[in-house]
Amino acid sequence: MSLVTLLKVFRWKVGLTWLLTILETGLMALIPLFIGLAIDGLMTRTFEPLYILCGVLAALLVVATGRRVYDTRAYGTIRVALTAEMANRNSTLKISSLSARVHMARELVDFLEGELPAIMTSVLQLVVAVSVLAYFNWVLAASALTAGALMLVIYGLFHRRFFRLNRALNAQSEKEVSLLERRDPPIFLKHLRSLRRFDVQLSDTEAAVYGMIFALLLSVVIFNLGYTALVMAASAGAVFAIVTYSWDFVDGAVSVPMALQSWSRLSEIIERINKTT
Repeated sequence: MSLVTLLKVFRWKVGLTWLLTILETGLMALIPLFIGLAIDGLMTRTFEPLYILCGVLAALLVVATGRRVYDTRAYGTIRVALTAEMANRNSTLKISSLSARVHMARELVDFLEGELPAIMTSVLQLVVAVSVLAYFNWVLAASALTAGALMLVIYGLFHRRFFRLNRALNAQSEKEVSLLERRDPPIFLKHLRSLRRFDVQLSDTEAAVYGMIFALLLSVVIFNLGYTALVMAASAGAVFAIVTYSWDFVDGAVSVPMALQSWSRLSEIIERINKTT
């Protein structure tokens, strides 16, 4: 039982959602560029770039709406199938462990439905942002790529801690139903406090990683803005596009460590739900 298994069994359903996600993200990522071109066009009384912008926005509306309608139905089907399979495979487990693992297994589908498309969106957003920045000036793209590399180094220093805390949290969660059956308020309160402690430790670690990475990425916006204003002789539309894509890079990059943290949790869940005891 793994993400690879789900992707093989439901490859057509997932493949269509991915195609729609990529198309939506590509259109979204191009909007700032077309806005910049429209600004420069309107300043010279040229309206063709504005018409193109309107066409892109209309296409984005259709694709984004259609994807959301389809996703709910596709992933709902996958979630039902996976939950039933988990219940059948682990019917000999204690109810406490079985209930927790069925719930954890649903997180695989939640990851496919919510977080994996977000990761794809972020990656495509980063590629488009760096490409557009490189089109204007290679120094702008180099600043973004350097920050991205440092971001991955920072997350790598915390990966093992994320995995360890998620393992402790999931192990504690498996005990919940059996502790409720004991009807012993002090012991159950101790269990709840343990869950809270692990949640707080995870949250504090996430906050520390997020803070360091966000500060690093904000320096990209400041540097690129200063470089554009002081070194490059850019038009108003170009300045808008450069600043927007610098921020798009930050917006896409800052979600990467959060996605990696989710993968750390998911890796532990996959390892756990494939146990027979």
